Amino acid sequence: MENFKHVQTAHCENGVTVNLLQQQGMDWMNEPLAFGMGSGLFYIHIPFLKVNGGPAISFRSMPGSIFKRTCKVLDVKVNRKKFSSKEAAQIYLDKKVNEGLSVGCQVGVFHLMYFPKEYRFHFNAHNLIVFGKENDKYLISDPVMETTTTLSAPELEKVRFAKGALAPKGHIYYAEKAGVITEDMIRKGIIKGIKHNVRDMLYIPARAAGIRGINHTASKVRKWRDEVGERQAGLFLGQIVRMQEEIGTGGGGFRFLYAAFIEQAAERLGNDKLIRISEEFTKSGDLWRDSALQMAGIYKGRITGQRDFDHCADIMNEIAAIEKKAFQDLSKLKLR
Repeated sequence: MENFKHVQTAHCENGVTVNLLQQQGMDWMNEPLAFGMGSGLFYIHIPFLKVNGGPAISFRSMPGSIFKRTCKVLDVKVNRKKFSSKEAAQIYLDKKVNEGLSVGCQVGVFHLMYFPKEYRFHFNAHNLIVFGKENDKYLISDPVMETTTTLSAPELEKVRFAKGALAPKGHIYYAEKAGVITEDMIRKGIIKGIKHNVRDMLYIPARAAGIRGINHTASKVRKWRDEVGERQAGLFLGQIVRMQEEIGTGGGGFRFLYAAFIEQAAERLGNDKLIRISEEFTKSGDLWRDSALQMAGIYKGRITGQRDFDHCADIMNEIAAIEKKAFQDLSKLKLR
């Protein structure tokens, strides 16, 4: 597709959202706005789900929700499908590509051959764009990569039907129709995104989600060394670092991204009070990076005492306090 423009972003679903909406004429759309309007910031510790043998931690909303919510607040019609048949999935993909559409696909990264080997984990919530087909090769725009690439039909089928948790089942999605997007619609979309995130982080009545979820994980970190032993506890912390910094569920990077969104919101809404709140999310992002360094030190066996585990938990409790105050401040603002 000659007019396709590859957009590189920090996170895959944000990038797919930005790219597909820019294809609909929204040249102003960028990664912080897509993430914030899609109320992507979150935290959840899922006790019954394991990823690579460790705790399942996510620093963002459910896969697919950022694209869905961003389109919803902008009144953009979305189409999405999953398949039980691999053959049906390919036929549908080919049909859309032949129509000249760029489409988002959810895939697993373990068999994604253009990824460096060290990044191929059993993680099935990665997103990429198929924007064409040439000589039996699908043209791929993966937002976390610097340039576009290609996948053969068998290679693409393998990642679209990866097995395990969050199995994609050939999930395909795209923006079908967008009307004229006014500045007022953008402002209202920003406000809706903020209110949704306030609710998710402060008011979900579950101890493992939102701000309560961060403190819940901190309490687990304090106990792991005694409960499962030094080595296993270190592996658990290593898995949290992987979920935070490598697999794509966010962590510190998403806090910096949300800070950038709130800064853009301040300009578009004409509200300088948002600037100070933006700075609090930057502070939180710095602390998430500090916690990752501390956890990595334990995982690598450099620091293994109970006080080292307690220090990890202390940082997480500090993060929870900062994010709680920031979201409470957001909830008190009369945004319009």
